[in-house]
Amino acid sequence: MPVITSLSQLDPQGTYTYADYLTWQIQERVELLRGKIRQMAAPNRVHQGISGNLHRYFSNALWKSPCKVYSAPFDVRLTRFNKLKNKEVTTVVQPDLCVICDPEKLDARGCIGAPDLVIEILSPGNSQTEMKDKFDLYEEAGVLEYWLVHPGERSVQIFQLNENGLYIGLRPYISGDTVTTPVVPGMEVPLADVFDV
Repeated sequence: MPVITSLSQLDPQGTYTYADYLTWQIQERVELLRGKIRQMAAPNRVHQGISGNLHRYFSNALWKSPCKVYSAPFDVRLTRFNKLKNKEVTTVVQPDLCVICDPEKLDARGCIGAPDLVIEILSPGNSQTEMKDKFDLYEEAGVLEYWLVHPGERSVQIFQLNENGLYIGLRPYISGDTVTTPVVPGMEVPLADVFDV
């Protein structure tokens, strides 16, 4: 079997697993969404600034906590069953930020199972994927809270999983608002600071 060193060697219509993903030696950043390859664009300066500001709030709030915050690139294998073999996992995402409170979900390669909280920062080329495809994947996997950050609008949409396993959207938060989350009790995130990049 040839060594995969370029995305062009892969079939864009093919279906792949995490076992396949681990063998690739490509420079491009990719995710697997239900076995389908999704190439990731390089984040721009504003995206990186917002990510860094959010990471600072979460890492300070979670200092010495069992919960940990991770930023991309960080592989999250989405499945409801944490002990699946690599060849059985078909969704591998790299959220901009994620909070994981169960250390059993962490291994040397990243996270297997649903993080407690996921944050995706929208870029012009990825809005549809984050807003539809990943929304469905995160809801199905049981991610408790999902934040969609809109840099251009300076706003955040937050979805929380209800008792039926479905996301309920909260009111939109805009620059000037302060965001809190039950995942990190006591943390307050002033959005004016987050968007100050």
